[in-house]
Amino acid sequence: MELDPQNAFSAIQTGIREASALVVAYAFSVIGAVLLLIIGFVVAGLVERWVYAGLGQVGGFDLTLRRFFSKIARYVVLGLVVVMVLGQFGIQTASVIAAIGAVGLAIGLALQGTLQNIAAGIMLLALRPLRIGEYVEVGSISGTVEEIGLFATRLRAADGVYILAPNSTLWTLPVKNFTRNGIRRNDITVTVSNEDDLDQVQKSLIELTETDKRVKKDPAPSAFVAELGDATAAITLRYWTSVNEYQSAKADLNKSVRAAMVAKA
Repeated sequence: MELDPQNAFSAIQTGIREASALVVAYAFSVIGAVLLLIIGFVVAGLVERWVYAGLGQVGGFDLTLRRFFSKIARYVVLGLVVVMVLGQFGIQTASVIAAIGAVGLAIGLALQGTLQNIAAGIMLLALRPLRIGEYVEVGSISGTVEEIGLFATRLRAADGVYILAPNSTLWTLPVKNFTRNGIRRNDITVTVSNEDDLDQVQKSLIELTETDKRVKKDPAPSAFVAELGDATAAITLRYWTSVNEYQSAKADLNKSVRAAMVAKA
């Protein structure tokens, strides 16, 4: 079959006219899309800075949460910009939003555990049952908090071991915070014979605390008979110190009580 040069030329002209029409039709859409993208990135950056600065005015608002919510605000703006850009080319935005929602749901189901950690991290940062520098015990986990992230919290155990605990674990279990209240109580219990003067033993124990400046006057230290057996009695010395001086005072008073009991014997 021979190709008619005249028909071929007409087909080329028709193709050129249709291509030109498409270029003219979509030129404004392309220009509008580019402008939307530029403006969108600028606005997203401004919104991120506004949210970050605004949350900074809220007293006690955690720095990690400020960064998290400011980034979320930025991505929300960018998501809206992408939908608007697609609308410039005649794409049904409702279908795009539905597709994004379906993809988000699938990702959420696949990353359910991760999302639980993020939610728990937000709650930990908002309610602050533990803070950086505090010594806490949560279930079998104990240590000094070094960093609270959105997924996990980093702690340092008393023996220097590195601990990375999932936020969901720290949120769902009771938190025992040894630092938060600023003071701690310690009990030292000694066993004496029932033949000993219990009042004198109690007085001697109280005197040991009076010579130690680390022991708080309020609450005042006390000594009492904790248990009474047939031949022996257990006397407990109870006193309070600041959190920072708890360990040193405990070690020194244990030694002093031991020396006093040996001297009495």
